[in-house]
Amino acid sequence: MRPASIRVVSLAASCSRKHPSIGRLATPSIRTISSSTPRCATALPITATGPPPSAPVPTSIQYGDRVEERRRKAELLKQGKELRAASQPGTKLKPLQKRFWKEVHVQEVPEGYQILLDKRPVRTPSKSILTVARSKPHLAHAIAIEWDMLESAQQALKNHNIPMTSIAARAQEIAEAETGGDNKTRNEIITSMMRYLDTDTLLCWAPEANSTSPLDMQTEQKESLREMQIKTATPIISYLTTSVWPGVDIQPILEENSIMPTKQDESTRIVIKGWLSGLPAYELAALERAVLATKSLLLGARLLTEWSEEFRDMQRDGSGPRFGIEEAAEASNLEVRWQTDMWGEVEDTHDVNNEDIRRQLGSAILLVSGNR
Repeated sequence: MRPASIRVVSLAASCSRKHPSIGRLATPSIRTISSSTPRCATALPITATGPPPSAPVPTSIQYGDRVEERRRKAELLKQGKELRAASQPGTKLKPLQKRFWKEVHVQEVPEGYQILLDKRPVRTPSKSILTVARSKPHLAHAIAIEWDMLESAQQALKNHNIPMTSIAARAQEIAEAETGGDNKTRNEIITSMMRYLDTDTLLCWAPEANSTSPLDMQTEQKESLREMQIKTATPIISYLTTSVWPGVDIQPILEENSIMPTKQDESTRIVIKGWLSGLPAYELAALERAVLATKSLLLGARLLTEWSEEFRDMQRDGSGPRFGIEEAAEASNLEVRWQTDMWGEVEDTHDVNNEDIRRQLGSAILLVSGNR
């Protein structure tokens, strides 16, 4: 094939032979399509050596650093709100937005201990004066510290700001109701706790893993989730069936290859329900919070018997490790930890949940422990 510039010249020459006038007009417009000088491509040498670099990995921030960063941002946000509120003319703080007490102290009374805000005693939601048992001075001082850390009366409206006050008030209201012959609150708690037994976290074991499944091929865990759950639950169940509820048979809720829960034997339910009915008010309130935190009646009962002053005869003499907050939190959160070890942790979700479980279990232990 001839170049385009040659074809254009040939066409113009043909036209000029047939029509001389056209040729004279067309001749000055003849030009080549490209006027650049052709050059050969120059290949650059390959200077890279070795395998390609690894993908960049974000720097892992420690949990404490994240907490400090969130606190710093919250403090800046609070300061900004205060500045905006102060800049508006004629604005006044609401009564609950300021602290009406200067000092908090614990006062000993014949019934036990009371917490005073200056001269005003802390009260329960039912308006009765909050009175801590004489055997629990540490509980009274923990409640006093809570109120001393508050910056406004409005913060006291949130239970997460005063966890020890709320759980102690719950126990006192249970005791006051039963003193007046009203067992409605206790019966409601027992009914709720027995429902948790039917779906107890400690008894919900995962089905046996299929070795050919993609999920099993991706994990490098030496033990399966089911094996870890059985290993964790066995000593807890053994302690409860020998020391707390002797002779009771506790079975896993899920069959090996089933997702439908099964209820415990009726005799087991009767024994556990009778044990709940005989718990003192402080122990019942602590058990309620522990069960709500762990979603497990068995874990709550195990933690209660380990720390309550009402079960001193069942507790160890200090010769071995105790079943505490970490053990209960790990047992209740075993499946979540298994998943996060495999897929990663969601910031501000899993870490917050882990700390919240430990906070609630700590308040339950502090409520039932004493110096007797």
